[in-house]
Amino acid sequence: MFIEKSLKDYVAEVASGEPTPGGGSVAALAGSLGSALTTMVGNLTIGRKAYNELDDEIKKEMDSNFEELYKSLEVLNRIVDEDTKAFDKVMEALKLPKGSEEEKLKRTEAIQEGYKVALEVPLRCARECLKVLRLQKIFANYGNVNAITDVGVGALLAATGLEGAILNVKINLNSIKDLEFKKTIQDEIDSLMDEGMKLKDELLKIVYERLG
Repeated sequence: MFIEKSLKDYVAEVASGEPTPGGGSVAALAGSLGSALTTMVGNLTIGRKAYNELDDEIKKEMDSNFEELYKSLEVLNRIVDEDTKAFDKVMEALKLPKGSEEEKLKRTEAIQEGYKVALEVPLRCARECLKVLRLQKIFANYGNVNAITDVGVGALLAATGLEGAILNVKINLNSIKDLEFKKTIQDEIDSLMDEGMKLKDELLKIVYERLG
């Protein structure tokens, strides 16, 4: 499992000539790190004097978001490894026999299904990275000001994870012939990207304002 490796070993694996871990795995790691940094800000905020002075509703939201960030971190950590296997169904389908017309048809159908499976993992990654961006705002506004840059870096990483995952969705989507399926997925990733980039810009604006 790549997530169990040391940072040095993981980076070396990415740099090697092997196709995995690739951009999808790295995108998930970026999202996980974005969640981790924001969780760190939560740990440096919750229970401190400034936190205790906040309104109860703000504290309640921060506590809830803090717990959700931990969940997202775990989900994205799993995707770091899951993404390396996402293309397996396509590779298996490509090895199917293609001697007769019936075999060719079955092979083509299997390849098409393989591409649909292959985009499921990065699509989940994109959704989870957007969730992280949504959770970060309370920490941008009320998190420990001494760690405000960590919120900013966390937002950049979550946005990178989102966009990187969407790139991996799109490359698989390009090979799918089912037009209705393609439109459904394209509409979703357009929406994810639009909201994600707006959230990133909002978060960075807050970070810079609190930096002074």
